[in-house]
Amino acid sequence: MSKTISLTRYLVEKQRVDGHIPAHLRLLIEVVARACKRISLAINKGAVGGVLGSAGSENVQGEVQKKLDIIANEVLIEANEWGGHLAAMASEEMESIHVVPNRYPQGEYLLLFDPLDGSSNIEVNVSIGTIFSVLHMPEESRSVQEKDFLQSGSRQVAAGYCIYGPQTTLVLTVGDGVASFTLDREQGSFVLTQDNLRIPEDTHEFAINMSNMRHWDAPVRRYIDECLQGKDGPRGKDFNMRWIASMVADVHRIMTRGGIFMYPWDQREPDKPGKLRLMYEANPMAWLIEQAGGAATNGRQRILDVQPQKLHERVSVILGSKNEVERVTRYHQQADQTQG
Repeated sequence: MSKTISLTRYLVEKQRVDGHIPAHLRLLIEVVARACKRISLAINKGAVGGVLGSAGSENVQGEVQKKLDIIANEVLIEANEWGGHLAAMASEEMESIHVVPNRYPQGEYLLLFDPLDGSSNIEVNVSIGTIFSVLHMPEESRSVQEKDFLQSGSRQVAAGYCIYGPQTTLVLTVGDGVASFTLDREQGSFVLTQDNLRIPEDTHEFAINMSNMRHWDAPVRRYIDECLQGKDGPRGKDFNMRWIASMVADVHRIMTRGGIFMYPWDQREPDKPGKLRLMYEANPMAWLIEQAGGAATNGRQRILDVQPQKLHERVSVILGSKNEVERVTRYHQQADQTQG
């Protein structure tokens, strides 16, 4: 019988044997995982738990909040503010940062999260998830400020997501590959089910919202047109399209079997660089994808190299199988050279 490795054991070995993560980071990740278990339980109750439907309010993005959006946000804050690992938190659902109250000890890390990604799918029982990112607090000895969060994704020290579907699965990186853990409901703990996840460099699946085709920039239209022409076109192979409208679910599929996910800039809001949030969605997902051998760009540069200017900054996202992401990025660069 093969041995069962819990999330706690996995992290302890990363700390003790590999010396890869400090104790406070290990404890922080464990707290986030416990919060995700609570969120999973709330989601599983569904209509029985009275958690479905709109909360009748909007978040800082101007989006209608679901009851579970607010519940998940509160669970993550309450679970993490007292442990002594964090200086502050930032959430897609909150306008400004949440500084750890003075009654609790302050730690050396900053936590960012999208408490419930894909919440428009809650009522239709489609997979949704929590995305999180951990940064070091800058070393200057002073009170934490919003600008402390404005670090490029390349400076993350941990990132992951928890997907709530037929199974509840936690996917995590601390900078040395990607591991996947499945929630064993009988034990009440996350168990390692796959280590060193790798994304195939080539794929025949793409994920994009085709209803926006008329608004896309020329390089994106070129790429999708080539995919749709199939084996008779320039790509010489047939492609399938997948679109769940839940980033965490689309990314998890790519983590499992490869593919490319695109949420590009479009002409509806030309002054906005994209729709997805750099700090809460794009950065953690880009690091996970890269750690699994994939690639992630905004069409022109590596997402992890983008220097954020504000907390709720948006970005265009193209991520997944390396060769396909590089192709789309190359099409953007060629278009820029032609226009220049």
